[in-house]
Amino acid sequence: PAEAAEEGPCGWGRCTPKALQLCNNPEGYLAAYSLLAIFQGIVVNGLINISISTIEKRYELNSSLTGLISASYDIAFCILSLFVSFFGERGHKPRWLAFSAFMLGLGSLIFSLPHFSSGKYHYGAKLEDTCQISGTSSTNFTCSASTKSSLSNYLYVFILGQLLLGVGGTPLYTLGTAFIDDSVPKHKSSLYIGIGYAMSLLGPAIGYVLGGQLLNVYIDIEIPERQDNTQMDQDDPRWLGAWWIAFLACCFAIWFLIIPFSCFPKYLPGTAKIQAEKISETHNDGSEALVENKNIGKSFKDFPVALLILLKNPVLMSLIIASSSEALVATGFATFLPKFIENQFGKTSSFSATLGGLVLVPAAALGQVISGILVSKCKMDCKNIIKFMIGTCSVALLLNTVFLFAKCGNEPFAGVSETYDGTGMLHNLTAPCNANCRCLRYMYYPVCGRDEVQYFSPCFAGCASSLINNMKKTYHNCSCIGKPKRENGSEDILYEAIPGKCPTQCTVLPLFMVFFFFAVVFTFMAVTPTTVAILRCVPDKQRAFALGVQSVFLRLLGTIPGPILFGVAIDNSCTLWDVDECKTKGACWVYDNERMAYLLMGISAACKIITIIFVVMAVCLYKPPQTSPAPSQKDSEMVSAVH
Repeated sequence: PAEAAEEGPCGWGRCTPKALQLCNNPEGYLAAYSLLAIFQGIVVNGLINISISTIEKRYELNSSLTGLISASYDIAFCILSLFVSFFGERGHKPRWLAFSAFMLGLGSLIFSLPHFSSGKYHYGAKLEDTCQISGTSSTNFTCSASTKSSLSNYLYVFILGQLLLGVGGTPLYTLGTAFIDDSVPKHKSSLYIGIGYAMSLLGPAIGYVLGGQLLNVYIDIEIPERQDNTQMDQDDPRWLGAWWIAFLACCFAIWFLIIPFSCFPKYLPGTAKIQAEKISETHNDGSEALVENKNIGKSFKDFPVALLILLKNPVLMSLIIASSSEALVATGFATFLPKFIENQFGKTSSFSATLGGLVLVPAAALGQVISGILVSKCKMDCKNIIKFMIGTCSVALLLNTVFLFAKCGNEPFAGVSETYDGTGMLHNLTAPCNANCRCLRYMYYPVCGRDEVQYFSPCFAGCASSLINNMKKTYHNCSCIGKPKRENGSEDILYEAIPGKCPTQCTVLPLFMVFFFFAVVFTFMAVTPTTVAILRCVPDKQRAFALGVQSVFLRLLGTIPGPILFGVAIDNSCTLWDVDECKTKGACWVYDNERMAYLLMGISAACKIITIIFVVMAVCLYKPPQTSPAPSQKDSEMVSAVH
């Protein structure tokens, strides 16, 4: 009755235009929800990830500090998730999503502000990357660790922007999802939630494409001239792209979504009837009767009791731990799959990022939509949904073995995997052929020699000169590069090298991508069923709160440690580290490909096994609610006689 009383028209107070009533249904709400989820994904999972390296260079931040920026979103989400989902459960959910849109837009605006207050970008002189033997014109670099720029103080502005984005993202995936489940019949809920989640995956894809294109625009729009009176281009290592434009555009686009969410009623028309027809599938541990009888959830005093009820639900906690284990793998690969492709298969960073996005996003969206349709069409109950998850996770575990056979060895690298044509020592970039070149150990600019060996830089290859012909740069007079390995090599240009890594001889990339695509599909086929099962196994009045509890565990056990664990594993396979003029170890330049593949497969397989174990536990522990037995013929006759 309370829900029926609060079902209303779409509008603002007495202003209820007839045109708006066409959207006053689950489909209209799903469209608005999907748009907000897309823009949230564009900013949080797309633009920030692709802009982080540019922000590092522009504001002189190291990776640990930019890691803190990335983690700020999850920190805000964890702190607020329980409270927002608890108090918003009985509140006006669409208005909570209007608040979500406002905070997401504000966070996006704050994140772009440093560009407008930090002034124009000033770049230094370009360093010469060839061998400088004679003269004293080369720059002498000394350690200047004590000098600190005020630009690094903008770190706190970026953290504030991320915290606001976290505040805005919290209602979206707790109250927003619960409102969908409130408004549609039980057998359609998984389909609608699956579509909403699939739309949210479009956001990162759009963010990567949009952000990548805008990084081709100079940071201050107008491209400056260099000292040699030529315009700076993207091949110049000092080039920085216009990372801020997309944040500013998304701010106003997200704020526009405040309008549709503010006009939805507290309950969509027909919600009371749908709720009355639903049959409870709550885990039979007495929690539903406790919540109903004591009316838990109306005041803040009920918060500890309500939280304890959920934490003592063994089915819910098993599903949460299983989903957290899957989230650890998903976020780890989302962060480092481009890096894995780049190093394992010898591709460029831009190609690897594009290929990784083309595999991860469609596969994840396809998995969620397929599982939503299957659960909806087959009208699975809670126990069958959990059994379905066991099947999808088991197939994903089998496909995970692609790392065992679709891997590549390392290409020859002078001073790392082999010596300089018989001179010098392993794991030492300096050899007799380049000892007098005064090469910079921290200026990584790989070149491929005619001998099909990769060198750290033209300087370490002993190259004394370079030429640009038909927009292609080549290096000459290279004292460290041996003779061509192929007999038909060009003999008229001696000791030639070209920029970039040597082309890999490995051809298993297509096989890897096919297997990995289906592994992602089956992994994400468990996401929508997990959400639906969580909504089913808890009391109706605690559904949004249960999603809030899941969000906290998902981040504490999954999305926060996932990239850290994968990063540690990848760093563990490093064979050549960057060392600056202060002898401080920085990024890794070269990895042991086979070791990297085995470590990532080990982490992924272990998490999949943990997921399967806890999903099996959920099936075994689940007790369906007791239903009243159907009356016998004798009982029916007695009732008729009484009447």
